[in-house]
Amino acid sequence: MIYLRQIELGPMGNYVYLVGDPETKVCAVVDPAWDARAIFDAAKADGYRIEQMLITHGHHDHLNAIEPLLSLVDARVHIHEQDAFAVPAIGDALVPVRGGDRLELGKLSVRCLHTPGHTEGSQCFRFEGNLMTGDTLFIRSCGRVDFENSNPEKMWASLKSLCGLEDSLTVLPGHNYSPEKSVSLGVEKTQNRFLRAALNAGPEKFRALVGL
Repeated sequence: MIYLRQIELGPMGNYVYLVGDPETKVCAVVDPAWDARAIFDAAKADGYRIEQMLITHGHHDHLNAIEPLLSLVDARVHIHEQDAFAVPAIGDALVPVRGGDRLELGKLSVRCLHTPGHTEGSQCFRFEGNLMTGDTLFIRSCGRVDFENSNPEKMWASLKSLCGLEDSLTVLPGHNYSPEKSVSLGVEKTQNRFLRAALNAGPEKFRALVGL
């Protein structure tokens, strides 16, 4: 059993997540953005202590509450090393990670999956039957690949790698772009045209699908 709370914040429909270990009451914030006080108060109201921040990628709308939240809590900030340049100067609080790393949160283990494409350092977080996908995978869609730091071929490869994971995983995306707040990966494999293209077609067809 885990502690999991999904909070929608900001003008872009961002999902901020609290995930933690019910036994130790330690939690992490995934993609802290827009309202540090609201995030802090939500964790406190549920009886949890924020000790880590997990960042799916280095875009402003997923990390702009790091500094104000650090004024409220003593926490480590984990972002993939290839996107670490996007984090403000926070000294030793910044602890970059690589794909395959595991982060311990009380008795909960979180695995980092490097999924470049939307950005070079995009990553997903897997734990206890859940998959937090940031802007790599949305419900029925995927992240944009027309930014300076994006790469459609790498997005194709990342989505293809996600297709190899268990259907039972619950996908928890980085934005509220769908009436559904979460969905099983198995459903996405059948209903998400971008995942289907990654699984059944090559990178050229995927580029055409995303309009590049």
